Amino acid sequence: MHHPVRIIFKLVSTISGSHIIRRFSVFLLCFLFTACSKKNSHAAPSLPAAGINSVSQNRNTSESVFHFTVSLNQSPADNVTIHYSTVPGTALESTDFKPVSGVLTIQANQQQASIDVEVTGDSLRKANQIFYVQLDNPKNCTVSADKGTGTIVNENGLYFPVDNAGYFTPDNYPGYTLAWSDEFSGSVVNQNDWTFESGNNNGWGNNELENYTARTQNAFVSQGNLIIEARSENYSGNNYTSARMITKNKKIFTYGRIDIRAKLPAGKGIWPALWLLGNNIDAAGWPACGEIDMMELLGQEPNKIYGTLHWGSSPATHASLGTAYTLPTGSFGEQFHVYSMLWQQDSIKMYIDDQQYFSASKSDISGNYPFNSSFFFIFNIAVGGNFPGPPDETTIFPQRMIVDYLRVFQK
Repeated sequence: MHHPVRIIFKLVSTISGSHIIRRFSVFLLCFLFTACSKKNSHAAPSLPAAGINSVSQNRNTSESVFHFTVSLNQSPADNVTIHYSTVPGTALESTDFKPVSGVLTIQANQQQASIDVEVTGDSLRKANQIFYVQLDNPKNCTVSADKGTGTIVNENGLYFPVDNAGYFTPDNYPGYTLAWSDEFSGSVVNQNDWTFESGNNNGWGNNELENYTARTQNAFVSQGNLIIEARSENYSGNNYTSARMITKNKKIFTYGRIDIRAKLPAGKGIWPALWLLGNNIDAAGWPACGEIDMMELLGQEPNKIYGTLHWGSSPATHASLGTAYTLPTGSFGEQFHVYSMLWQQDSIKMYIDDQQYFSASKSDISGNYPFNSSFFFIFNIAVGGNFPGPPDETTIFPQRMIVDYLRVFQK
């Protein structure tokens, strides 16, 4: 049989005249284009492409299952098979998850199938961990996304053991009785005694950056300790979260010996505080109600604490008196220290590990003296604000303040 293209070339070679040659050249190109188009119209259909999703879940105290979905971008005409296997990352095989491997089949005219990976139970609060599910050796398909990431979310666990080393104070004093204490020995914060304040409240008067929440992500009880945790995360329009707990109208006191055993956070822009406000703040306002800062720390100075009194008839007449104490070695986050106050009529003294470092009396306070009234406790970690400034690239999150006990002794 004669090939049509060969016939055309023979015909062109027998025709003289340049104009005829040009016409036949155009005809030849059109013929070839049409022939190629017809040939391509019979090309085999493209194979479906497979991809696997990523999964992120909170870790449970018992075993849980991560469901990975393998999806095709179009229904296959034939059964599709893909080999899969788990690959460890920061999560370890057999310790954090049970390794699996095999061949996944997606039936003809179907577009999905799943791979299940069992994650072991654990309640320890620690950094999140990852592992992978790897796809390879596809049959009747291609692979567009060959690796799915499994993120085991450990950061919300409620078990957080702490080294208990550090200073202790006695559980009784001659001439005093224990009026109230919180040893944080339960499983949750006792909200008969404590109230969680929430939100940013326009920076709480200090241009603070955090959003306070009542979530266990930011405050929880574990192993006989209260843990307040500041996090770097977007929440309700703020870039940080933390907790602020108060005993207002629940546990209020006038005078006594107060001991708070705590371990403190650190880092630029981190501002933990153990302090008190006058319970009449709603009526009197601040600073007329009085403020007693038993402990404040600027995270960029982790070896220094501040004890301060605040007063004044209005914010315009605000006055303060205080001092700082610097550890001779180490920082306040390395072990527990006890922050104490001996509070008597017309007199306040503050101690660190039973060493007095601040004293003030009524004669030191100009104008109204508000410190002979009832006060409530506040425990919090602020992030940013006028006093510490904002966090920077050196600040590590999360940061935690750990409180072992709060004890109030009175005569």
